[in-house]
This record gives sequence, structure tokens and C-alpha cells, in this order.
Amino acid sequence: MKKLLGIFIIFLSVTAIAGNGDGNLELGDKAALTDKKMLDVSGERISLADAKKDNGLVVIFSCNTCPFVKQWEGRYPSIKEWADNNDVGMIVLNSNYQNRDGVDSYEAMQSHAKEHGYNFHYVVDEESQIANAFGGQTTPHVFLFNSDMQLAYKGAIDDNYESAESVKKAYLKDAITSLANGEEIAVTETKPTGCSIKRKIDM
Repeated sequence: MKKLLGIFIIFLSVTAIAGNGDGNLELGDKAALTDKKMLDVSGERISLADAKKDNGLVVIFSCNTCPFVKQWEGRYPSIKEWADNNDVGMIVLNSNYQNRDGVDSYEAMQSHAKEHGYNFHYVVDEESQIANAFGGQTTPHVFLFNSDMQLAYKGAIDDNYESAESVKKAYLKDAITSLANGEEIAVTETKPTGCSIKRKIDM
């Protein structure tokens, strides 16, 4: 436990709010760059529009090594199943441009996806274009869009990155359920917690 706490302390300097890039999607805004094809770990190229299902799309900004991702990513497959059951698509983007020759290379992404049993699209957000357009801040950071690709929820996956069993508020799953049922989403925005996206910043 002490070792894990030490790792989190090391990452505090790159944690929480990072620059928002070029955009900052607000609730109700339409997703940008929905037709941009991105390289998936399967070798296929896929867009947000391709990944979307009838009731909408979950977009998660993630990576391979952030300790917050490592705590949360065991829940990714269950989120995918939850989304599938509610006819919502899911895609996970790696926008860490500055790490592309290292821990977040395409080859490293492929190995990571295989090691952790990823059952969803895990794609390269080239030059952090989607992260910059959305205002993605951290890994992880969730954006949920409705059937018209309007933003319906953004923020954290749930209220406890340390333990799935201790979650009291499953923000994303609750939002997906409400979205699919045509109900008002009770919590539409929460503060994302994670490591800063190592994005490309155009000068």
C-alpha cells in the first residue's frame, strides 16, 4: 500500500487539470472530428462515427501507464458490456503524443490491450487532435454523447478509482442508463481525476 501511495505522490505533478487544448466541449455541444479515422490496435482504422451505436457513444481518453488508468482500467470491459446492453458504442483514445515513441507507442498499445483483455476499440489519437478538440484533460477522462452526438456527460468514470467494490456513485454507468431510457441524467459533469494528457500543443 505504501509503495502504491508513493507512486501516486510521484504522479501528483502531472495529475488533475491540464490545459484544455483548442476546444472545451460543453453539455449539449456536438462532437468534433467524428469522421476522422484513427488506427485501432486491431490494425483497422475507425472513427467516432464508426464506433457510435443507436443510443450514442462513450469516449474515454486513456493511456498505458498512468497509475489512475491502471486502477480504473479493470472496469473498462464491464463499461463496454454496460454500453453494449444499452446500445451505446465505446471507444478508448490514447492522445499521449509526447510519449508516442515510448510507453504510449502503437506497439505498446497493442501489447497493453492484449495483456489486459481489452474488448473495445483502443485507438491512436494522432497529434492529440480529438483531445484538443474536446478539451480532454486527464487519463482517464470520459465523454458520453447521445444519439445526435451531443455531449450528455463528461468527467470521471465513478467516485472511487481505488476500488470498484467501494464505488457509491457510478457516474458513467448511471448516465448511460438514463441516456438509453430517454431520462434526464442526474449528474452531467464531474471533475476528472488522472494524469495530464501528454498532448501535442500547436505553437
